[in-house]
Amino acid sequence: MELYIKLFEVLFPVFLTIGIGYWYGKKEPKFDTKFITKLSGNIGLPCIIFYSLTSSNVEFDLLLRFFYYILLYVGLFAIIGILVLKILKKDIYRLLPPLILPNTGNMGMPICLFAYGKLGLAIAAAVTTVIVVLHFTLNILLASRKFSIKPLINCVAIYALIISLFFVYFRIPSPKFIENATFLISYSTIFLVLMSLGVALAKLKIFSFNESLFFSFIRIIIGPVVGFGFVKMFNLTGIEAGVIFIQTSMPSAVLTYLIAEIYSPKKIVNSIASTVVLSTFLSFITVPIIVFLSLKYFN
Repeated sequence: MELYIKLFEVLFPVFLTIGIGYWYGKKEPKFDTKFITKLSGNIGLPCIIFYSLTSSNVEFDLLLRFFYYILLYVGLFAIIGILVLKILKKDIYRLLPPLILPNTGNMGMPICLFAYGKLGLAIAAAVTTVIVVLHFTLNILLASRKFSIKPLINCVAIYALIISLFFVYFRIPSPKFIENATFLISYSTIFLVLMSLGVALAKLKIFSFNESLFFSFIRIIIGPVVGFGFVKMFNLTGIEAGVIFIQTSMPSAVLTYLIAEIYSPKKIVNSIASTVVLSTFLSFITVPIIVFLSLKYFN
């Protein structure tokens, strides 16, 4: 019974906040989440990265290992995605991002926080930073079919990560006033990104159900299978195993849709929107199972 209570404590605040956003998105269909996206990306996520990494006593080597894990994970999924898209004769460039980039930010970080505390948030934030960097490099490259260094230079999260790693490596304690400020902004951001996810779900539509269902299954079924494989391959236990299992099980990232909307044709945008919506709704079934298994076996 204690395990089920913990599961409820982890998932209830996440799903409730997403539900609030979904309700508000239906009530105010003209509500623009771009402000939240920019605020979260430029201020919120950098504060989460700094606060979680500097206040959790996380080891520098641990962060480097997780950078490696998530890059390897994306690489394996890229191979799977390319093979699937080639067999289906789809656009193997522009349709690849929602298959290889999970929603580790909007959903993954809050769940890891409630499941494993500040250390879980720190590891989840490190994973999310890598995914964000890939959004502003690989995702834009695939969506536009041309590379630009400008989005990467403008990515504040990268600078926040560099500064945070400096503090972690040299074990420099964060000044209390900075810790308090980043703490406040971090937890406010978690609410905003969850709510914006709900708003996005209320707005986005499913255009090609069968195709989106197939892509969604790849994202939310193969994802945790590969994540569990990593747990066994690298002999991960406890919080490390739980975080990698949860983060690799997330649905397609909303940011893949936002970037596609800027750089890709309308048909591609509709397809990606469908995959994001369907994989997210299906994850409301799969994520409780993943979190249950994580709490039971990786605690």
